[in-house]
Amino acid sequence: MPSRVRGWLEAAAVYLEFRVFLILLLGFSCGLPLLLVYGTLSAWLHDEGVSLTVIGWFSIASSAYALKFVWAPLVDRCPLPVLTPLLGQRRSWLLLSQLSIMAAILMLGTTDPADDLAWTALWAVVLAFASATQDIVVDAYRIEILDEEKMGAGASNYVVGYRIATFVSGAGALVIADQAGWFSAYAVMSGMVAIGIIATLLGTEPAHPDEPRQTAGPSKIEKVAATLRRAVWMPFAEFMSRPHWIVILLFIALYKYGDALLGVMANPFYLAIGFSKTEIGLVTKGFGLAATIIGGIIGGTFVARYGTLKALMFGGILQAASNGVFALQAWIGPELPMLFVTIGIENLTGGIGTIAFVAYLSGLCNVAYTATQFALLSSLMAFTRTVFASGGGWLADQIDWVSYFLLTGLAAIPGLLLLLWLMKRVPLPVAQEARP
Repeated sequence: MPSRVRGWLEAAAVYLEFRVFLILLLGFSCGLPLLLVYGTLSAWLHDEGVSLTVIGWFSIASSAYALKFVWAPLVDRCPLPVLTPLLGQRRSWLLLSQLSIMAAILMLGTTDPADDLAWTALWAVVLAFASATQDIVVDAYRIEILDEEKMGAGASNYVVGYRIATFVSGAGALVIADQAGWFSAYAVMSGMVAIGIIATLLGTEPAHPDEPRQTAGPSKIEKVAATLRRAVWMPFAEFMSRPHWIVILLFIALYKYGDALLGVMANPFYLAIGFSKTEIGLVTKGFGLAATIIGGIIGGTFVARYGTLKALMFGGILQAASNGVFALQAWIGPELPMLFVTIGIENLTGGIGTIAFVAYLSGLCNVAYTATQFALLSSLMAFTRTVFASGGGWLADQIDWVSYFLLTGLAAIPGLLLLLWLMKRVPLPVAQEARP
């Protein structure tokens, strides 16, 4: 066997290693709830006659993804009665969040948006909170159980698992809803959470950095203060001690802004121009999944070969350009072949950009504060998808679809300009060592 082929096979084998494979399952568990409070839910709301403006603002119901850094220190440090002694710190919080997700999905499916939108919003908020909590734990768990040389494979497996889940909760839910109604769709999705629970029970608890030892006889107040300092203040202080940290945070918030404006209105757009829910599900999530996986592989390869920052620029430019294809789809109308082209380009470029972005965020985290720091960074990304993009529905109500998608492409430019600035001044997103 040629040495080059052998090298590629050895590189590919890492994806099947047990710990890396577990990240695939946990990526699925993290990806499953997102569309149920985002894209799939927006299709349900459109089905019930809710206006685009309200659908856009409804994305704020998932603001827990953007605010998870607030309770990340609690998840990072505080043990759970009964569960933590049995499973450990990370897996106990994982199991609790997954059981909560299972219940919240089922309850969301029992609501009727046409008659009482408030109950739909309430359970969407509960689901987003439980899902965001799971994200906090999985992000930390992924970083802690993998060696540095396997971080890229872990990020790739996470994104692939995540995307498979979006196929299930996107295409699967839409097809089921078309045939059996929205409650059935959400009930089936609730059962799918079992995949993540199995991964949690099969996994092992990672080793954690040693806690600083307390001096003899500290008071209860002193213990609480010391815990808060380690869990809350030190992760943020360590990050803020780095050069250009404000610019880094701005970049994280803006990198996917154009993509977020597109995503919040995608399903209402497909339905509005005449596609059926089954067509939307099978093409956008079925065919789109294959394109995303290919994009993820390309993105992972690009990161390994050219570095994270160049991969971010490559993916960001492609993502911005892909929004123009949606404008072309709006101009042509509900032509199925064109939808394949639109989704293929969008998901291929999205997969490239997402892999690079996850690798970038992972590289920014100090291993001593993984849960809190990754929660802060990914919260900024989620803030773009929820709060920043919530006005997209109002904008779509004011202008035509062609103009809307052209504007969403332009919205990516600020993030790319910040990336260009960072490439010259902060060439590598490497976290600093833990401080005592």
